Amino acid sequence: MDYRIERDSMGEMKVPADRYWGAQTQRSRENFPIGVGIETMPGEIIHAFGILKAAAAKANRALDPRKMTDEKCRAIVAAADEVRSGALEKHFPLVVWQTGSGTQSNMNANEVIAARANELAGEKLCHPNDDVNMSQSSNDTFPTAMHIAAVLALEDRLLPAAEELIAALRKLEADNAGVIKSGRTHLQDAVPIAFSQEIGGWRGSLERDCELIRLALPPLRELALGGTAVGTGLNAPAGFAEKAAEEISALTGRTFVTAANKFHALTSKDEIVFAHGAVKALACDMMKIANDVRWLASGPRCGLGEIRIPENEPGSSIMPGKVNPTQCEQVTMVAVQVMGNDAAIGFAASQGNFELNVFMPVIAYNFLQSVRLLGESIRAFTKNCAAGIAADREKMRENLHNSLMLVTALNPYIGYENAARTAKLAYAEGISLKEACVRLGFLTPERFDEVFRPEDMV
Repeated sequence: MDYRIERDSMGEMKVPADRYWGAQTQRSRENFPIGVGIETMPGEIIHAFGILKAAAAKANRALDPRKMTDEKCRAIVAAADEVRSGALEKHFPLVVWQTGSGTQSNMNANEVIAARANELAGEKLCHPNDDVNMSQSSNDTFPTAMHIAAVLALEDRLLPAAEELIAALRKLEADNAGVIKSGRTHLQDAVPIAFSQEIGGWRGSLERDCELIRLALPPLRELALGGTAVGTGLNAPAGFAEKAAEEISALTGRTFVTAANKFHALTSKDEIVFAHGAVKALACDMMKIANDVRWLASGPRCGLGEIRIPENEPGSSIMPGKVNPTQCEQVTMVAVQVMGNDAAIGFAASQGNFELNVFMPVIAYNFLQSVRLLGESIRAFTKNCAAGIAADREKMRENLHNSLMLVTALNPYIGYENAARTAKLAYAEGISLKEACVRLGFLTPERFDEVFRPEDMV
């Protein structure tokens, strides 16, 4: 491999000749050989750096045109746009497990953008610190990148995936209007429920989760950029924070504003914790829905068997013909991962010592992994399971009429105690509720038929 010599304030470093990064990125590569090639800084963060560096250059051009010349600004914006598009992905090798402020990733962005800007300009025009990082600090750029990435991931990945599943469930609801089945509480038989009502419960949970995620978005739209090193805004011109947020909004087509309290924005990660809590709520409901589906589909002969789900692949290497609820299983595993990520984010967010939180890369990594995994998991579940759910109406009817909890319909006519005696006799002797009730002398056969109507119990 060919190398070139790059220099920073600590001296010279050998850098691969075909890469845009400089000495500080190379030092990080050598000092943090942890999770290399596996746990690299999320692409969403890198793309967010492309957005904020272009926005910062434009803001600096507007506020300090003497230092940020038009030529410099155009070159930086062009290079930053390439970072934003993902075209320079191979030039961002750093891992999550680096400095907790994300300084090395900020410098990675500065060095790559400066090198590419100089290449585009055909001269050594831009310096990583003096120009690309002008009016900024790693301490305000990394939390800004986190918020940009979080908003885009939630709006572009997770919410659309959840809405697709909601639409599939709404169709399933309509297709099963009027189908009555046994309800269940404590994994035991309960009073009847319409299958459409059961599905409506799933849909309603997801709709509420989407509402909660949307409630978490406004705080994430507040950006730390402009606080520089400790929140005071040192070395940033007046109006930079507001102008940069305005430019970020223009570049993304989303609303972003400057955080009113930069000291809070640098040291506290409340907004990310709150947002991930809403993501976790969605994961919890997905766990519940997936478990309901696989319970209802259990069998095919020795389980509940009230629904059929798509048969996507063989389920066993030894049992011929076995098919498993694999989509439900992937959902539950992803849900567990999201719940674990929530714990990691909470612990990391509690470590905002003095003027800075230095657990930001692990917060960003876990947050974005949760959103990415959950969004992909929901889309797979919708396509490969939910869209193909079919009710076994005959099995539902059989289970419904075999349920002893239908005796609840008799409470107004024979009282709770007598209804309990009826159910216990029917269970003990394996007879119907009607036979038990008539034998105990509580109702005549005709009166029983008149008042015992399971379909009216929903």
